Parts: sequence; C-alpha cells; structure tokens
Amino acid sequence: MRFTPEKPPLTGETLETLTARLKEQGEPAFRAQQILEWVYKKRARRWEDMTNISKKLRTWLADTFDLMPANLLFDKQSQDVTDKLLLELRDRSLIETVIIRAPQEGVGLEHSRKTICISTQVGCAMACAFCASGLAGLKRDLSAGEIVAQLLQVCYREDASTQRARDELASFDNIVVMGMGEPLANYDALIRALTILNAPWGLGFGARRITISTSGLVPKILKLAEEPMGFRLAISLHGATDEVREKIMPVNKAFPLAKLLPAVKTFSEKHGRMVTLEFILIEDVNDSIDQAGELRDIARDLHAHVNLIPYNTVEGLPWKRPSIERQEEFADVLRAARLPVTLRREKGHDIDAACGQLRLKTEKDREALTV
Repeated sequence: MRFTPEKPPLTGETLETLTARLKEQGEPAFRAQQILEWVYKKRARRWEDMTNISKKLRTWLADTFDLMPANLLFDKQSQDVTDKLLLELRDRSLIETVIIRAPQEGVGLEHSRKTICISTQVGCAMACAFCASGLAGLKRDLSAGEIVAQLLQVCYREDASTQRARDELASFDNIVVMGMGEPLANYDALIRALTILNAPWGLGFGARRITISTSGLVPKILKLAEEPMGFRLAISLHGATDEVREKIMPVNKAFPLAKLLPAVKTFSEKHGRMVTLEFILIEDVNDSIDQAGELRDIARDLHAHVNLIPYNTVEGLPWKRPSIERQEEFADVLRAARLPVTLRREKGHDIDAACGQLRLKTEKDREALTV
C-alpha cells in the first residue's frame, strides 16, 4: 500500500533521477546538483530561497515537486534525554521520529551520543503482541521522500538550536531504522532513502553509522546482505526459542529461528560486521534464566552484541517490565559468557517514546473531535 500524492516529494529524487527530469526540460546537468545542495546543504524551506535558480525553473519545480512532504505537528521533549517528533504527511497520516541521547561520563549533555530513530511505514503489519505501532495495523508504506523528510525535519530542528555545521548531520552519531513499521517490508523505498541519506550530494551520512532493524524477514535479510553499502543490521529477536518467540511475534511462524539465524550469519559474514540482537524484556514472558541461556548461545554463535530493553508500558496492552533485579540477573548470564551486552534504562516514558504511542493517542484525539 502506498499513497500517491499529487506531486512527488523532491526528497525522493536521486541525483541521477533529478538530472534526467531536468534534462527533459532542457536544463543542464549541473542544475540538479545546485538544487540538491539547496535542499540538503543549505536546508532551503521555500522554493524562492534557491536564489541561483531561475524564476522559470523554480516555478517548474514548485509545479512538479513537493519540497517537504512532512510537517512537524509536535516536538515533545522528555524529562530525561529523549525527544519525539510527530510528523503529519500529505494524506494526514502520522509518523514518529525520535531523538535519543546517551550522556557520556564526565561530559555535558551537549556532548552526549545522539541517535535518530526513523520510521518506514504508517503503522505495521507484523502484529507483534507487545508493540503499539501495529495496534491499528498497517495503513501504508512510506515513500523514499517521506523517509528522508524525517531526517530533514531533525536537521531543521538542530539548525535552529545549534551552531554546528549545516552541511551534514554532523551532531548525530547514529541513525537507526527502528521506528514505526517493518523496514524490510518496504525494501525498495528504504534503500532509495538510505542512498540519498548516504550520498555526498545528499545528507552525507556514513552507511556504517546506519542500522536497519528487522523482525526477521529472511529473504530480505539475504537481499540486504548483497547491497554494496555497509549498513549495520539489528534483529528484533525478543524470544530465544521458537516457542516463546511465536507467542509474541507472528513472523516467527514463517521464519523460525532455524531459518532466521543462518540468514543473520550470512549477513554478518558478508559484511564482516557484528550484528545486534534486540531483546525486549517482558515479565513472565521471556525474562527467565532459561531464555537468557538460550540467548547467550545464539549470541555466542553469531558473535553478536545484545541489547536488553526493559519493556516500555503501552496503554491497552497487558505486558509489564521485569524488576531491576530480574533484569540484572538476566544480563549477568550474558556477561558471564563475556558477551557484549547493553542493558538499557527507560528513556522517554513521559512522552510516550515507545514506537507508535504518540501517533495512536493523537489519532484517538482526532476521532473524538469528529464524533
């Protein structure tokens, strides 16, 4: 499912496709580079800001393309170090983009590690039992231009508040494709968007600082392994046995661990990079010591890093996070095996930072107003 706007977003064009479009208008090839420089380096918000482009060409661009397909509705800042942007698309669909800061010991918050978490779909079809993103199902895929627009909205926000260089996402350490939706279910738009994000004529963000997360679409993992750009891979595992995983992740029925884990190993060996196993800890579901032992064996075989994430409560769902003591006991099983493991602490709970929560609340408010 894909929304077809009246005008395609300029943020979905590559240097090659825009050059071809301009050539049809009798424009020289260098115009495409000029236009993209206005979008990604100078952060032009209006067509008239492109002062070295003729008025005639600016008029054609305005008639042909949508300069920014996503408008900022809310910018919610938590009491800790997490900010959430709620964006509205042209069809009034809502998506979320999150900024997460990880303060470094001995330095101020302005020098913390910063990560941008972006979405690839409106809603999600994976129906993971613990996730807010899929509660209303999948509405549609995002276009490449809508995915890229999230990063530009973050850039606009940063440009207004910092003095950092404007020619790249200089103040951010990582971008993770872990927001709303299953990224590999929207594969072509994802790769096109990340190409724009990575390209020197685009946002110039290194591929090795970009992590793609998947719930386990095995054929697309193998396809991603063949991509020339060296993206990182994270697997939303959340269960270390088929029995546990199937209770909370329907995708495991199609792609059980016997299929998933070899595909992950293929990716890791192809790119020579450590993969990450994401494991949300849910009380009395997957937080047993037996599960920790199974996860230890998987991570050791894959030479993987493990991210343990205590469950972030979602309104309307019954799941709870384990006690801190239980979390530490689980993590200790992995630590004892000398595996690289991170036990996260809650971030952004006061702004509904779990994927999809803010979108769902806003849509409910809209519905209430129309009744």
